Amino acid sequence: MTLPPMPTPAGNPSMRSAGGAIRTLLITGVSRGLGKALALELAMRGHYIIGCARSQDKLNAFQTELASSTNPPSENKHLLMSVDVSLNSSVEEFARAVMEKKGVPDIIVNCAGTINRNNKLWEVPAEEFDSVIDTNLKGTANVLRHFIPLMLEKKQGVIVNMSSGWGRSGAAQVAPYCASKWAIEGLTASVAKELPPGMTAVALNPGVIYTDMLQSCFGNSASLYQTPESWAPKAANMILNLTMADNGASLSV
Repeated sequence: MTLPPMPTPAGNPSMRSAGGAIRTLLITGVSRGLGKALALELAMRGHYIIGCARSQDKLNAFQTELASSTNPPSENKHLLMSVDVSLNSSVEEFARAVMEKKGVPDIIVNCAGTINRNNKLWEVPAEEFDSVIDTNLKGTANVLRHFIPLMLEKKQGVIVNMSSGWGRSGAAQVAPYCASKWAIEGLTASVAKELPPGMTAVALNPGVIYTDMLQSCFGNSASLYQTPESWAPKAANMILNLTMADNGASLSV
């Protein structure tokens, strides 16, 4: 398998704000991997987290970890809910609950994702292909469908759709995943053109990170790459400083 390209610096620092205000960030896929590391980093900086994941057990464990990482410590500062982003009805219910309890988020980070087991496309079971597309692409679209209208009322907000190096180049054995991330790039570029002034949407390649998904592709060699915990501070800095000048961009951490 060909390794994905190494990330390159993104954006023009001179066009970015200080990012010092306290924000409310909605992060999907918050119970593990990049979503979890990013949420913990942001909570430590004093920001409010609205998080969702499918596993209630993982969310329960994460709730305690998130509360202890919050600065200052708090049990009630954040909102975590069990949501299946691949189901439009589940996201619709989530959006209603978020509005009732926390209001409109300032930033949305679509982190929820999955990958197929290494296999040639014609040997990937149909249900496995569907799972990748339903979570990575349709899950992102479901979140945008229900939360962009809420942001429109405020005429402000930032949307970060997690892409990949494999959303910009192809790789053998992971065609379903590549297809979903190439689609995220196109979806984001299109949505960015539909947003009014004051709003921003970007596709963000996190780089090559040691996660469960990378391990499923690379095996033991996945451990040679940076951890989510070492990635999160850099990603948080970038996300908090996105501006209208970044709208429609394909960025890399």
